Amino acid sequence: MSDLSHVDESGSVRMVDVGAKPVQQRRAVARAVVRMAPETAARLRDLPKGDALATAQLAGIMAAKRTADLIPLCHPLPISHAAVTLTVGDASVEILAEVATAAQTGVEMEALTAASVAALTVYDMAKAVDKAMTFEVELVEKVKQ
Repeated sequence: MSDLSHVDESGSVRMVDVGAKPVQQRRAVARAVVRMAPETAARLRDLPKGDALATAQLAGIMAAKRTADLIPLCHPLPISHAAVTLTVGDASVEILAEVATAAQTGVEMEALTAASVAALTVYDMAKAVDKAMTFEVELVEKVKQ
């Protein structure tokens, strides 16, 4: 028997049955950090509104809404809130993605997907000037009420 929730007793993949779980308010926050050269961060910081950061913000929100289309065993969820904020530091961009729903399962995958796609978008927008960028993504908070 597997300890993995998406693997059944025979070792086959499966979508977890959440039908017996109660509908609850759920929220998750994920964080991504795109590390870059200080010059790259300065260029991003100096862009006008409607720039690469706004593009990344919208990409993250759109990704949260499409998570079930991207991750095969995720449940499609009615997202009631999705917010992505980006903060440019001295040599990085920090991304916070918050997603909420009232459902039978959580939205951590949606928050992680939002943060990841926002980070990929920052990378895409700045790769012409900084090919050494890296990023990491983590789940910061998962709450059900």
